[in-house]
Amino acid sequence: MIRGTTTLIAHLGDPIAPVKSPMIYNPYFERAGIDAVVVPMGVRGADFAGVLKSVFKLTNLRGALVTMPHKVTTVGLLDDCSTTVRVAGSSNAILRRGDGTLYGELFDGMGFVRGVARKGFGLEGARCLVVGTGGVGSAIAAGLAASGVAGLTMFDTNAENADALASRLRRHYPALDVRTGTRDPAGFDLVVNATPLGMNPGDPLPIDVARLAPSTFVGEVVMKQEMTPLLQAARARGCPIQVGTDMLFEQIPLYLEFFGFGQVTPDELRAVAMLA
Repeated sequence: MIRGTTTLIAHLGDPIAPVKSPMIYNPYFERAGIDAVVVPMGVRGADFAGVLKSVFKLTNLRGALVTMPHKVTTVGLLDDCSTTVRVAGSSNAILRRGDGTLYGELFDGMGFVRGVARKGFGLEGARCLVVGTGGVGSAIAAGLAASGVAGLTMFDTNAENADALASRLRRHYPALDVRTGTRDPAGFDLVVNATPLGMNPGDPLPIDVARLAPSTFVGEVVMKQEMTPLLQAARARGCPIQVGTDMLFEQIPLYLEFFGFGQVTPDELRAVAMLA
């Protein structure tokens, strides 16, 4: 039940119909007795800056979730942001602080990192390959850098994107071994597919799975199907894996803490989610 006392969290994106957050947050709020609601709001790119400024004039709005295509634009509309946002160049969460200023954070990459850590993967000192340096790939790269990995190699068909991300990583994490230009998975402890490959039938694999060692942890961001062709092939080689939806469920507890709603586990969220 939405009341006059209800705290609002906007979810801004375009198109907005595919977003899954209301079916996770809102059942959790109801079960936990939290007087809050996530409200999806479709906003076209040309209108986004004006809408963001206006929506934060609402006195009962605490913050906003931001999805495509607005994550990059959001950065220029913030008063302050985290190092992760500066590295990735995008933001998917905005908090209105007590003084009215807007603070931005980015949880895609941190959700991925928490997922692999929960599965027992040792991030400290690991050598990692991220294929795809768009919004989610940049976020994962930033999250891995913050977690203490030793080396980070990034590949993108747009080499300029990968090189620009590498430059930002070197600036903020000078001790990190940062490289670009290859997607050969041989020799890496962790390999991440951060491309859309795997969403559609007939998509090529993002890497040569024959070059994967059985000890390599393989992570996926595609959520359209749980076991993508990449994950099926990696599991057949004996590799530990992480499915795309794990990243989603791992980052939502971070959002909830960020917005001041306390702590919750991914398992608690899964138990009440109404994604079906």
